[in-house]
Amino acid sequence: MLEILHRSDRLVVLNKPTDVSLLADRSGAACLWDGLAEALGSKPYLVHRLDKGTSGVLLVALHPDTQRQLTRAFQQRHVRKFYLTAVTGNIDGGRTLTLDLPLRKGRKSRYRVAGRREDIGRSSAGWSLATGSASADGKPSRTRIRVLRHEPGASWLLAEPVTGRTHQLRVQLAWIGHPILGDHLYGRPDAPEQRAPRLMLHCHRLVVPEVGTFTAPLPDDLAGHRTPVGARAAD
Repeated sequence: MLEILHRSDRLVVLNKPTDVSLLADRSGAACLWDGLAEALGSKPYLVHRLDKGTSGVLLVALHPDTQRQLTRAFQQRHVRKFYLTAVTGNIDGGRTLTLDLPLRKGRKSRYRVAGRREDIGRSSAGWSLATGSASADGKPSRTRIRVLRHEPGASWLLAEPVTGRTHQLRVQLAWIGHPILGDHLYGRPDAPEQRAPRLMLHCHRLVVPEVGTFTAPLPDDLAGHRTPVGARAAD
């Protein structure tokens, strides 16, 4: 059943469930887009995407003009995106930190930081590659994070990807040594410290200029694992 957070004559905002692909993939499994037109009673237009395992706020346009407007807003980085996520290990909190790590395509549909792990340095401001160590094919990728809470062996974060690269949060967090719990693509699925009932990544809030702010509550299958506090801290 679709959970609709907001609806107007030109826009629907959904709370996407985890483990459902937005569009059809090679597995042939049912995807969210299947039957969406019938469920909404109107033709849907794609605006942006969430990974299969990621839950949360998803915008669906109901008119091509709205699709163009919103797509342009995402491309021009006018939309602010906030994700709740749990990662392995404890990250020092107290301030907003920046992951300034360019990304490039890797093997088997994966992405990677455009440099060597040993060239990633940590400063009081966050993480970045050593000057001159990034490969020429890397695309600038920037994320702001704030620690909300520490749990035994894990940290809850509010993450704001400033750029919108594919798998940006998952890649950057894994490369600094704090992979997202339940992330089998960029982590170690056999590691006890990374076990979780799902990918612990949720698009909590989107702020769209001149359109609105849309928030998806934390789903039970994520909140029941560990509970974050202060989710509005980095707004």
